[in-house]
Amino acid sequence: MVISAKEMLQQARAGKYAVAQMNINNLEWTKSVLAVAQELQSPMILGVSEGAGKYMTGYKTVVAMTNAMLEEMGITVPVALHLDHGSYEHCYKCIDAGFMSVMFDGSHYPIEENVAKTRELVEVCHSKGISIEAEVGSIGGEEDGVIGMGECADPDECKKIADLGVDFLAAGIGNIHGKYPANWQGLSFETLEAVKAKVGDLPLVLHGGTGIPDDMIKKAISLGVAKINVNTENQLAFAAATRKYIEAGKDLEGKGFDPRKLLAPGAEAIKDVVRTKLELFGSVGKA
Repeated sequence: MVISAKEMLQQARAGKYAVAQMNINNLEWTKSVLAVAQELQSPMILGVSEGAGKYMTGYKTVVAMTNAMLEEMGITVPVALHLDHGSYEHCYKCIDAGFMSVMFDGSHYPIEENVAKTRELVEVCHSKGISIEAEVGSIGGEEDGVIGMGECADPDECKKIADLGVDFLAAGIGNIHGKYPANWQGLSFETLEAVKAKVGDLPLVLHGGTGIPDDMIKKAISLGVAKINVNTENQLAFAAATRKYIEAGKDLEGKGFDPRKLLAPGAEAIKDVVRTKLELFGSVGKA
């Protein structure tokens, strides 16, 4: 069964490694991520955006599919199913559907409203044993139509949210979703250090893990980042492998493509990305 992410991130924070959040979009992606997590004995967080949840027909379907796959695949490593960049309304939908971890992204609200809504959701989630992530400082790029410019969070605002009892915190430090532009200035470690000083041992989250140089990833982990989100790199790898397969003209036989064969190269490409990230994040063998 899927579990809360609280304990696995506390262990990662203490052990100076990061748990990967790999976003999922369908059965094939989920299967690939779970297979590698089990192979490398790494804890794993499956991220589900609101758009992905809708695509998979709803959050109850995602919960049922994931729990069934954990059983059928014999997965023994810790796995959390986590709402990614959830709105206030969708946090409640995921709670009702059986998610054991949610992210409330109140970064676009004035800090007072972010605090009020986060406080309410913390109380509800903790009463049910559900872990909750909050956000301060909008993450750059686009996520389900929400566009941010890559803000750096205010450390004092981070403390206000941390003091509500959230289990982990996403603080903007110049990171963005999607591809990083050539003129990207890099992560603001000055901001990260200031946030860490305010929130103590609270596990921190780095969104936009695709394209950040390895040395920056490792430094961020050393400064308290215990969860790193990866989505774009899997999207690019899946699309490239699928395109290559189609262009090769295989499996035509006058009947069109076998969808299982069509999706297999992309699924294998995702496995390669996941292996690379788990090794970089230091979570191999930590299950």
